[in-house]
Amino acid sequence: MTGIESSRRSPYACEEMRRLVAPESVAVVGVSERPNAFGSRTVANLKAFDGRLYQINAKHAELAGQPCYPTVADLPETPDCVVIATPREAVEPVVRECAAKGVGAVLVLAAGFAETGKPEHVAHQRRLVEIARGANMRLVGPNTIGLVNYARGAGLTFSAMPERRPLAPHAIGIVSQSGSLGFSLAQGIERGVSVSHVLTAGNSCDVDVADYVAYLAQDPHCRAIACLFEGMADPGRMLRAAALAWEADKPLVLYKIATGQEGARAALSHTGSLAGSDAAYAAGFARAGVIQVDKLEALVEAAAFFAKAGAPRAQGVAVIATSGGATIIAADKAEAHGVALPQPGPEAAAVLAAQVPEYGSTRNPCDVTAQVIGSADSLAACAGALLADPLYGVMVTSHAYAYDSATVRLPVFSRAAAANAKLVCNVWAPEWLGGPGARETESDPHLALFHSMDRCFAAIAAWHRRDALRRAGPTAEGRISDPAAKERMATLLAQTGGSSLTEREAKGVMAHYGIPVVEDRPVGSAAEARGAAKALGFPVVLKGESPDILHKTEAGLVKLNVASAAEVERAYAEILAAVDAMTPRPNFRGVVVQPMVPRGVEVMVGARHDAQFGPLIVVGLGGVLVEILRDTALALAPVGRAEAEAMLRDLKGAALLDGFRGAPAVDVSRLAEIVCRFSELAADADDVVAEMEINPLICTADRIVAADALIVKGGPR
Repeated sequence: MTGIESSRRSPYACEEMRRLVAPESVAVVGVSERPNAFGSRTVANLKAFDGRLYQINAKHAELAGQPCYPTVADLPETPDCVVIATPREAVEPVVRECAAKGVGAVLVLAAGFAETGKPEHVAHQRRLVEIARGANMRLVGPNTIGLVNYARGAGLTFSAMPERRPLAPHAIGIVSQSGSLGFSLAQGIERGVSVSHVLTAGNSCDVDVADYVAYLAQDPHCRAIACLFEGMADPGRMLRAAALAWEADKPLVLYKIATGQEGARAALSHTGSLAGSDAAYAAGFARAGVIQVDKLEALVEAAAFFAKAGAPRAQGVAVIATSGGATIIAADKAEAHGVALPQPGPEAAAVLAAQVPEYGSTRNPCDVTAQVIGSADSLAACAGALLADPLYGVMVTSHAYAYDSATVRLPVFSRAAAANAKLVCNVWAPEWLGGPGARETESDPHLALFHSMDRCFAAIAAWHRRDALRRAGPTAEGRISDPAAKERMATLLAQTGGSSLTEREAKGVMAHYGIPVVEDRPVGSAAEARGAAKALGFPVVLKGESPDILHKTEAGLVKLNVASAAEVERAYAEILAAVDAMTPRPNFRGVVVQPMVPRGVEVMVGARHDAQFGPLIVVGLGGVLVEILRDTALALAPVGRAEAEAMLRDLKGAALLDGFRGAPAVDVSRLAEIVCRFSELAADADDVVAEMEINPLICTADRIVAADALIVKGGPR
């Protein structure tokens, strides 16, 4: 991602992109007698274009047997799209000429603009944007490889590209911020993947990946979208494009690169160190229904699966193979991804018992042995029985050998899948990756090819999650905290000096949102501390109070389980001594006495402002150990009760909430409500707070209470 990004809040509408992505007429500026010149290569890539093509070169009347025109102004019509294949210095005059002619879109292939970082080249690119937007003309690039629309045969690129082939109903569209990687993904066509579009953005100074995704969401030739994504200055635009794909029920499969978390190094609390930008993107994409994959190799594979799969008819998966090892791997990966492998129902079990020899296995995963695989009728009976079983929504099989003898089995699986309106996933085991059977699997609408059992079950798990999200529908949850709390919160923050609130002040803010907090009794002497402890009842906690010390435990300002008057005096003295030893001396407000909250499950709830996404909320288990355990879930604030509970259930240690090893269960519904209330505070305070945290929120069977809290102010945004 380089150069100046779009400042538009919403992606271009499909109709606003049509003259770029699906042009009726194209002109290429910079066509040359040199066949390897970018302009000449672009013209060669337009040989299958079903529209009108014009060549522009002022020095030639014709090239390659086709007429040339001196300028864009001399064309007999206004082209929808112009590819500018000139050196950088000649680009701006051509863009101005296109704007004057009323051209719909331009692609600038030349590099050397804002991606150089040089002010004069940044300014040059800005001028191109201003010219294009002033004429309502789309601009792709600069520094772009271009795009391909296989439905129209429009290869608007100088790059080598796969030949045009008939599109299948399950074609995928490829969108990539990286031009070279986008076109490398398109080579899946050579192994049978049906690709409708390859859309790359270059410097993204006007048209970017969000615009492309929004366009493909409405394009009838594309059934699923595969997106290679780096990042955007305004990720909300990408989320709005994802929403359009969701509304069209068009799966958006995305692989994000540039996943570093440099911003976390400057964070002032545990929350900041855990909520890096990559996690924020993941949270935003999850809410938008985007299917994220964690490997480039999984991107096209998963998109092709979703393009063929439709909605699951059941959650169970049937596994059938001739290799006992393959069935074991399938069982391992199904368990790892939380995918159910139920045992066959009575009818399917009877068929398997009749067909599978005694040295095989009729249990799911089914090792049907070579005897069954070697007989088309026997294989058809077993596959058909399992796919007809209402327990199963998809079948997984392992393609053991890349030989013709294995390829002939694929139509058997395909017919059984088609008869039951389900899909068979063919996991490719041979190291001969392009051997016999691979293209046949890719091109079959009822078979999906995977190159690892792990990626296969990851895709199936994502398929189930997406279906659950669609079936749940939009939530109508409203605000649960007092609407007047926002004004009271703003007043309290304005009244506090400095950049941070004390724990007592922070808990006071949170209490206005209905968050239960432990009682505080500020004291000014050891005698007052003894009196407060006696009134609260032993044991108690003593804490030093200072807005300058964010993590009091590490500073020696927290004394737990203080059980007597003598211990109170000693704890009080130790806190004062710790403060006296600090250089420089902090703004010390005194000592606070609190009741000692009984042990329970400790939960951290935090929030911070993200420059791109706004308020983010994170929950985790572990209290002060949260950074060590790294067991957290993150979402965009605010969240509703259902999303809050889903965050808690997604934690690896969620079993602790249900009463692990005989401990009483936590009221998860009440805990989710508190998380929801905290998220509403985070959303309300986003303009004035940088980060906030409750750590720990102590949860028992009958009580949930915030034992410590932190709020760090932020500058106006």
